[in-house]
Parts: sequence; structure tokens; C-alpha cells
Amino acid sequence: MDVSIDILGLLFLAGSLAGFIDAIAGGGGLITVPALLAAGVPPAQALATNKLQSSFGSFSATFYFVRTGLVSLKQLRFAIFCTFCGAATGAELVQNIDATILTSLIPILLIGISLYFLFAPSTKPGKAKISENQFALIVGFCIGFYDGFFGPGTGSLFTVCFIVLGGLSIIEATARTKVLNFTSNISALTFFLVAGLPVWKIGLVMAVGQFLGARMGAKVVVTKGQKWIRPLVIIMSMAMALKLLWEQHQDWFVGLF
Repeated sequence: MDVSIDILGLLFLAGSLAGFIDAIAGGGGLITVPALLAAGVPPAQALATNKLQSSFGSFSATFYFVRTGLVSLKQLRFAIFCTFCGAATGAELVQNIDATILTSLIPILLIGISLYFLFAPSTKPGKAKISENQFALIVGFCIGFYDGFFGPGTGSLFTVCFIVLGGLSIIEATARTKVLNFTSNISALTFFLVAGLPVWKIGLVMAVGQFLGARMGAKVVVTKGQKWIRPLVIIMSMAMALKLLWEQHQDWFVGLF
């Protein structure tokens, strides 16, 4: 695609902002996908290009969290494996299965997640309700499958599961979420690359912005912690839920107003 320098600059800024927000709370796709579509990228290529550039952001945040010692890749290796397998399975099956039921349920889940973070008295570490291997097999595979199959809200789902089922603090949960989010991104991206869908020129420009923005966002997680994470998770989860509801019931909303 022929894209002007001005448009590339705006897409770079969109990637930077999305990377910053995604590293803290997830939901960066709410910024980047509309930006790609507005730039004239066809829908299928927009989704593939978005996955390409977002992979750089999730890698940047993951690298920062690992380097600061907030998360151990060795401890998460089985969860990484299960998440990769789940995402690969979802990316393969989405081509043959109707996702209507899933798209109807996800807004409800996202609203539930935002209400949990809004009203939960504390997100301090607690006792894990399942073992790490059980978490990997059940949560890692299922949410990985969801990310490969559909995608919106993956980070929020991982985070709340790490807190509720894994007994982790919100900072630890966010750090581990980015590792598994990066895993599912790479798994799903593989299928897009095989199909030749990403627009490389745009994707790599946005990837630079994603990388830098995610690095800043990861630093905010470590230094500011719960002060930033909880409000952003609530805002982004509600925003994703409203976006999905609008897409599903646009005619109803238009008729209402």
C-alpha cells in the first residue's frame, strides 16, 4: 500500500499510545484497529497488521518485566506452551466455526471484569485456588484459544484469572499476563504470516511505536502499580464491551436515539 509520511506518523503515534495502554491494562487494539481501517487498510489485512505490531508491544513489556525480575519465564514455561497451543488451535478453527455465540458472551464477561476491579475490596496476593499446572492447562489453553479465535479482552481475562485463581497481586498478574499475551500473539501471527496478510510497511512503523509505548507502560506498572492499573483495566474493559455491543446491536442503538 502507498501511505503518506503524515499517515505513517499518525499510525506511529497510535501504536505508541496503544502500546502504553496495552502494557498496563490491555485493550490497545481499540486504538490501533480503527486507526488502520481509517488509513484505508482492508479489514483482514488490518487485523493481521494489528497482530504484527502488537506483538512488538507485548514483547517489549514482557522483556522489561523479565529483566526487572517481576516474572520468571522458567516458572511460566508450561503456561507458555499451553497458551501457544490454545492460540494456534483457535486461529485454525476460526476459519471454520461461527463465532456468533462467543461475540455475544464476551461483552458480558468484560463488564463483569470491570465491575470486579471496581468493587473488589482488595487485589492483594492471596492463596492460589488451583496449581500452576492446572492454571496452564485450563486458563492458559482456553484464553489462548480465545485470543487466536477472537481476541478482544484477552489481557483483562488473563489478569483477573491470575488474581482470582492464582492468588497474585495486580502487579504480578499484569506482568504474567503480558508474557502469555505475547505468546498468544506470536502463535496467531504465524497464521497471518503464512497467509501473507500483514502490511509490512505500516506494521513495522507502528511496531516501533508499540515497542516504545509498551516499554513506558511496563515501567509505570512497576513504579505506579495499582494506582494506574485498576482504573485503566476498568476503563478499557468497559470500552471494549461497549464497542462490541455497538457492533452487535448498532441498528437497535440508532433506533433508540
